[in-house]
Amino acid sequence: MPRGKTAGKVPCKPPRQLLFSEALRQQKHPATADSPPPSHNTMSDNTEGASMDRILQEISAVGRKLEGMDTAMSALTAETRSMRLEIAGFQSQISGLNHRVAAVESQVVLQTDRDQELLYLRSKLTDLEDRSRRNNVRFLGFPEGIEGTDILPARHASQTSRHNI
Repeated sequence: MPRGKTAGKVPCKPPRQLLFSEALRQQKHPATADSPPPSHNTMSDNTEGASMDRILQEISAVGRKLEGMDTAMSALTAETRSMRLEIAGFQSQISGLNHRVAAVESQVVLQTDRDQELLYLRSKLTDLEDRSRRNNVRFLGFPEGIEGTDILPARHASQTSRHNI
């Protein structure tokens, strides 16, 4: 904001212009020894002058405060701009991290599927290895224990009968 201008206030003359206009008025109506004294009271002039000086001092103080506020506002604006840049940087970093997390999540899903398939294949392999080691014959459809107490004597009996023939 330019110096000497305030938003929403009626512009007033700076102190120098007021003093200059007072000096012009005195030049137009110079006090001479021949002329009679002015008709108004000099006491009221002194009072008005003192109040005008006080008003000018207060206006000057307000102007200094406004300059300080303008400086503070400029600093806040600069800080806000730097914060916006930082936030934009953080947003781009977060976006990149989101993409990386999505890629990792998809790999985790694939890995879980692979783990389940691996467990299934291991159990199948274990079953096949166990069967190949045993060399057992499975008879399906016969109840358990049908062979009786010993299946070997029947086998020996059939072998001995063959040799006798």
